[in-house]
Amino acid sequence: MLIDDDRDFGLLFTNFFIGKDFNVLLAYNLREGMVALEQFRPEFIFLDNGLPDGPGWEKANFILSEYPLAQLNLISAWTADSPSGKARILEKPINMTDLMSCFEPGPGC
Repeated sequence: MLIDDDRDFGLLFTNFFIGKDFNVLLAYNLREGMVALEQFRPEFIFLDNGLPDGPGWEKANFILSEYPLAQLNLISAWTADSPSGKARILEKPINMTDLMSCFEPGPGC
């Protein structure tokens, strides 16, 4: 699942992962994302920080506690420290190698 308001990135993300036989779910703001998390309980979550309805990373600890089996990956165009040591940070622009690294063992993954 990707929670990010950048629709172009969402399209690239979707095309990349569908080509690898993943089901992809997109949400373009926090409200939609939190509803989708509850409904679909995705295995992998990519959460942007700069969302139109608030900082996505403020939900990191909630997501980690409510969805402990999910692997949380935080995305930002700004260099920042993770609000939780249990999530991996990806800085935009993100390349495909970085995306695929989220499926290897490590923080948040």
